[in-house]
Amino acid sequence: MRGVSMDPPEGNDPLGRTALVARAGVTDEELQRLIDNGIVVPRDTDPPFRTADILKIRVARACEEGGLPISGMAEAIDRGLLSFAFVDTWPFEREGGDGDQTHAELADEVGLSLDSLQQILEAFGFARCRPEDVVLETERPIARLLGVALSRGILDMRGALRFGMGHADAMRRIAAVQTEAYHSGVEMPLLRSGASEGEVMGLAGRQTAPITGMLDDAVFASYRRQQELSWTEHQIEHIEQALEVAGIPLRPGPPTAMSFLDLTGYTQLTEERGDQEAAALAGSLADIVGRHSREHRGEAVKWVGDGVMFRFRDPDGAVLSSLDMVEAIPAAGLPTAHVGVAAGPVIQQGGDFYGRTVNLASRISDRATGGQVLVSTPVRESVSAPGIAFESVGRIELKGLSNAVELFEARRS
Repeated sequence: MRGVSMDPPEGNDPLGRTALVARAGVTDEELQRLIDNGIVVPRDTDPPFRTADILKIRVARACEEGGLPISGMAEAIDRGLLSFAFVDTWPFEREGGDGDQTHAELADEVGLSLDSLQQILEAFGFARCRPEDVVLETERPIARLLGVALSRGILDMRGALRFGMGHADAMRRIAAVQTEAYHSGVEMPLLRSGASEGEVMGLAGRQTAPITGMLDDAVFASYRRQQELSWTEHQIEHIEQALEVAGIPLRPGPPTAMSFLDLTGYTQLTEERGDQEAAALAGSLADIVGRHSREHRGEAVKWVGDGVMFRFRDPDGAVLSSLDMVEAIPAAGLPTAHVGVAAGPVIQQGGDFYGRTVNLASRISDRATGGQVLVSTPVRESVSAPGIAFESVGRIELKGLSNAVELFEARRS
């Protein structure tokens, strides 16, 4: 496949040789070596390179640093076993930048020391930059945001690094799920059809190129939804606190009960057992939680990680349902479940539930162990259903709460 190149997708900007060398952080001699080995293929256009060639250079250099020889990659390309054409469809390094701005110049622009800029970009997952390295388009908005946040005292340096690492971890998880879907839904069918590894690397990129922009839009839409939920929850906490300080009584009536059920190791178990069995386990869990929550005037309102959040009309239903589920779930071959239950005012907005009661139930669930149902004091005081006993487990410090709260274990009497 030497000498063959895909047509550049929309947004894959043209680059001259000098610009490619500068933006890829290589010497002209290194670039020529990659050209000679068929990894970077100049096009019959002027200029002959594209921004995707930056990524080809990075991938090749990373492979070489990891012990894979360039000469070996060149031989694999000649034999049709390898192609770098798949990089042409990657959605990175597309937009034109502000010329050849260096990291030293960017640090001056955003009011950061070079060391601070280097640390922040590393926290977000970028490679350590040198003062003379050319800035990537993806680095610039991060530098500008953090420069403003630090200058206004919104974040200190420690907070900025935590901010970056949190975003990097979340984005890495999203990218890993996308890669898994790409492998199982695109690459594997091509391999099973008889395509060689080299053909797959070119064909798979072409097949997914039309949906790349949609993928970006979907990720951003998902982020916006989670941002709305998180920001709404935060503001509701402020409102509840303000009412409490003002001494304004809450609406009387039977308290709503919220519960969180978690299955330790559920995600790992489904990954180990394969797609078909994982789907069966998920179906079994959904059936159990749906049936037992409905039987006790409740509903499963949201799946959260390895568990489920429930809303019940009263604490009786929440506790009875929880006891039923921690018994039924292991019997179905699923990991042991544990539940936390709290009762009190709950705010519903946009199909979701917010407030201290929700947060408390989640925190209580975190402290419960396998097969255990832990409840708050208001739940214990409200439950009147026969056949249920409560035993204090003491005052417990819960994450996010300033004071310890007394918790009780619910059992069948």
